[in-house]
Order: sequence, then C-alpha cells, then structure tokens
Amino acid sequence: MHLNAKVIFHLMGLLMLFNGGFMLLAALVSGYYADGATLGIAMAAIATMFSGVIAMYFTRGHRKEVKKREGYIIVTFGWVVMSLSGMLPYLFSGAIPSLSNAVFETVSGYTTTGASILEDIEAMPKGILFWRSLTHWIGGMGIIVLAIAILPLLGIGGMQLFSAEAPGPNADKLHPRITDTAKRLWLIYVGYTVAETLLLKLAGMTLFDAANHALATLSTGGFSTKNASLAHYNDQPLIQYIVIVFMFLAGTNFVLSYFAFKGKVQRALADEEFKYYAVFILLATAVAALVIYFQANITPETPGYPMVLGAEESAFRHGLFQVVAVITTTGFVSADFTAWTPFLTIFFFGLFFLGGSAGSTAGGIKIMRHILIIKNGLLEFKRTLHPNAIIPVRYNNKTVTEHIVYNVIAFFVLYMLLFIIGALVLGLFGLDFVSAIGGAASSLGNVGPALGSLDPVSNFNGLPDGAKWWCGFLMLAGRLELFTVLILLTPYFWKRT
Repeated sequence: MHLNAKVIFHLMGLLMLFNGGFMLLAALVSGYYADGATLGIAMAAIATMFSGVIAMYFTRGHRKEVKKREGYIIVTFGWVVMSLSGMLPYLFSGAIPSLSNAVFETVSGYTTTGASILEDIEAMPKGILFWRSLTHWIGGMGIIVLAIAILPLLGIGGMQLFSAEAPGPNADKLHPRITDTAKRLWLIYVGYTVAETLLLKLAGMTLFDAANHALATLSTGGFSTKNASLAHYNDQPLIQYIVIVFMFLAGTNFVLSYFAFKGKVQRALADEEFKYYAVFILLATAVAALVIYFQANITPETPGYPMVLGAEESAFRHGLFQVVAVITTTGFVSADFTAWTPFLTIFFFGLFFLGGSAGSTAGGIKIMRHILIIKNGLLEFKRTLHPNAIIPVRYNNKTVTEHIVYNVIAFFVLYMLLFIIGALVLGLFGLDFVSAIGGAASSLGNVGPALGSLDPVSNFNGLPDGAKWWCGFLMLAGRLELFTVLILLTPYFWKRT
C-alpha cells in the first residue's frame, strides 16, 4: 500500500496556518502590553503561516483519501509539527533561547502536561505567557477532536465506548451528525473558557491572569502566570474553588456536558464513568483532607497555607484542589503535596496513574479503562468457577466486546511498561529514584508536577537536555493514547502491502 503523502503534507500545512493564526493573536496581546516580544512573535507567526501556505500550495492536487496508515501519521506528526512551529515565538523573541528548553516548554504546552523549565514565570513578556497558555488550549481542543472523530476511526484503545454520539471503529460510521457534535463540543469548550475567565475576573484576578488560567484549566494544562501557581491565591479561596469546578468539568467527558446542555441531565448523571469519577474524587478528597488536618501540622503561620476560613476549610480546600488537579492531570498547585506527609506523597503519586474521563481534555490512563480492567478481573473469579459460562463485561448496561477488553488490557500493560522504561532512562541521565519515577509518571500521564527534584515547587530546568527530550517523547506518547505514536516505531507499519 502506497502512502498518500500529499494529503499528509497538505494537512500539516493547514495545521501550520492554524498555529500561525493563534500566534498573531499572541502578538496582538504582546503589542497591547508593549512587552518587547511583539516583533519576535509576529515573525514566528509569519514564518509558520508562510510554511503552511507553501505546503498546501504544492499539495493542492492531493487525493482526498485518508486511510488508517495515513491517519496514524497525521495524528502523531500533526502534534510534532505544531510543537516545532509552536516553539518559534520562544526562540524568535529570545524568551527561551535554548532549543531543548523551547521544545520542552512547547511540547509540554500542546500535550497539556504543564511541566515547565521557566525559573521566573512572572518576568516573562505578557505575549509569551499568553502564547504559552494558548498552546495548552489548542492542544486541549485538538484532543476533543481526536476523541470524537479520529481515534475511534483508527480503533484506538477502547474509545469506541466513548458515547453513542461518537463513531465506532469503522470509517463508514463517520457522518455529518458526528461533525455537528464535534462543533458543539468546541462551542462548549469555548463557552466554559469564557465563563471561567469572567468568574475569575469577578473573583479578583486581573483580566490577563483570568484568561490565562481559564485557557490552562479547560485544557487541563496547568501553566500559570504566577511563579507559585494557584498557591499565589491561597488567601483568595473563591478563586481556587472556581478553578476546582472548571478542572472537574474539564476532566469530565465533554459529551456529557453536551447532553446536559441539551436537557438530558439524567443521561449525563447516569453515565457509569462519571459516577466513578465523581465518587473517587470525593473519597480521595476525604482521605487527603483528613490527613492534612490531623497530620500535616499546618498552622495559620505556615508559609503558603493561610487559613482564611479556618483550619478545617483550609485542609478541605487544599485536599480537594490537589486531588482534582492531579486526577484531571491539570497540575495546578495550591500547595506542595510532597511536603505534607510521606503517606500523601505516595497517595498523590498513585493518583498520577488514574487520569480523567475518556473524551475529556485530561491525560492519564482514564477512569473508563480502570473500570473495565477491574470488572474483567473480578469476572475472572466467576469464570474460574464456571469455565463453560459466557460472562461478558458490561459497561453502562451494555456488553463490551472481547476485542475492546483486550485492547484496554494491552493499553494498560504498554502504559506500565513505558513508565518503567521511562524511569530507567531518566535514571541513566542521573536522576535519583524518586525523581525518575515521578518524572516518568508525570510526563506519561501529562500531569505536570512530579516528585523529588521535580516536585510541585520546583521545575524541569535542571534536567539534562537529553532527559528533556525524553520527557517530551513520553508526554507525546501519553497524550496520543500510546498506540498512535508507538505503532510508528514498528517495522511492519512502514512495509508496503
């Protein structure tokens, strides 16, 4: 089978045009604040858009056909092209002059990981900070499109279960109704972003900070305009509660928001994944809050933990904030959870592997996969007692095919294997055990803050350049559901058939 290379390059050109347009928006913000980075961002936008136009011009006679093989290449290289062009504002403005650092920051942005190499975020030009937040938002929006239209088309990792509104694994099920759904989900994504911006502004943030934090929240990214992240607002509980609500929504399947806005609230609330997601957040918050209150030894004088509404509220808020931030892989920080107790350090490390809902902007393994793996594991006891009985796994009161169950188990095994390899490679680069496992889990799960030298109050700038590139690969693989990236590394993918 010959690759339809022209359609691949044509779509890469389209993505660069799209990317360049957002850069122009960042250049306008930069010009408004006269931060000195306007020319650099504008030059990056022009270079990106010009490259896009050239690519589209020379492939204008492409065959309008995308098969599975081209699909995998378009998805993976689309993110790579977006990242390589997206780093230009950092380089051209001089805000991040190092290539390795610029690539790391950009990949972390588009994959909505939120790990950063910046030592002094508040010293950065406003236009650069806005572009940094936009990379999150573009990446988050792209993930919704992937989840709704592209990944099911490629038969990726159990996404067929996503919703009745989403297409199955076959291309012939992709019809206009799905396109309409994707457009409406975009509107919800934009609507949530605008709503959070307004609420944060009303709660006391500047408009610039409110917009940036909204862009980072809805994409479950976690880039902040403040060095202390959301801990900067520890004396303004309302701001943190608003962010918590929108982190929760961003980590929820966006199709459920679509149903809710269509008046089908009961259908949204009855979703099995949503129920587990909500209940687990409540249970995890209860555990975290109780341990913080009884063991973390926080007093009103503790730096970074002002108790505006009392010790009980402070313990609850910090527990809830960090649980939601980690489970949804947003990665905002209201406190250094690794400094609380050894139990909570291990507890939050475990949450790195949970992930949000399928069809959300969250990273990680996803709640849905955990549900299917646990259900299948429990059914193995019944199958052992009744070897001849056919006992299928059921999800949302529907039978799940064996193919999807095997797909989910394969994903989990690959995920854990890549985590182990990821930690080993970081160990080769000189990271200690805690930092290596924390960095690998955080990068692969698109969480952001990690453990050890990469804890929530530190950053990734101290990593060797090779380790930064490796973390970038882990971020990309985790963001694109593993199979999409890893299949390109197999020899048989490139064989002509």
